[in-house]
Amino acid sequence: MNKIKCVIVDDEKLARDVVRTYLKEYDSIEILAECKNGFEGIKAIQELKPDLAFLDIQMPKINGFEMLELLDDPPAIIFTTAFDQYAIKAFEINAIDYLLKPFAQERFNEAVGRMAARIESGQTKQENLNNLEEPAEDFKEYLNRIIIKDKSGIKILPVEDIIYLEAQDDYVMIHSNSGKYLKQKTMKYYESHLDPAVFVRIHRSYIININCIKNIELLEKDSYQAILKDGPKLSISKSGYSRLRELLN
Repeated sequence: MNKIKCVIVDDEKLARDVVRTYLKEYDSIEILAECKNGFEGIKAIQELKPDLAFLDIQMPKINGFEMLELLDDPPAIIFTTAFDQYAIKAFEINAIDYLLKPFAQERFNEAVGRMAARIESGQTKQENLNNLEEPAEDFKEYLNRIIIKDKSGIKILPVEDIIYLEAQDDYVMIHSNSGKYLKQKTMKYYESHLDPAVFVRIHRSYIININCIKNIELLEKDSYQAILKDGPKLSISKSGYSRLRELLN
């Protein structure tokens, strides 16, 4: 049987040391790299193609979920974190396990056992984060930034810089103060994950930052458009106008 190749991604050296120590019990698992942040994790996974990543969630620069979002072909994931509120989100993307720090060797062994079962069943691929739509009702954490990957590299876009979002087939075009960026997400995803006190869906094709509205113009009976501060004019549907009016009032 081929060895399971893994990487460890955690900003805390002690946490990486714990995982490495626990893995000494397994001749069947080989550690390819240890990474102290998400950018190092992306580079290691893209270059080394591991089968498995032990991944922390709260890290500087980019967090674990943001790191996975930037990977075209992520490995299987066992999350290792001190925060329990992300567990539902982790399992929604089909993570193998969610280890809450500090965890003992026995609990770690359970997670590795689940990985072995996945291998036997041939189901080791990680679900893409694009499949994640609705945040859990008991823990709604709205986005405060969006990670952009383009030809120039990786950009961190604060949500307050977003002017509006526009549906484009299976993608969303994000119009911001710093430019336009295409993301392979759905409008439903952003409608659920952006703060509804700031972002409102005014049309099936548009989600708008209300702080960027210059005025709302009546075109004809029950037909409106939003005029933005930097010039664009966006159609407002009847239901979108109701949501917008309720929010602005």
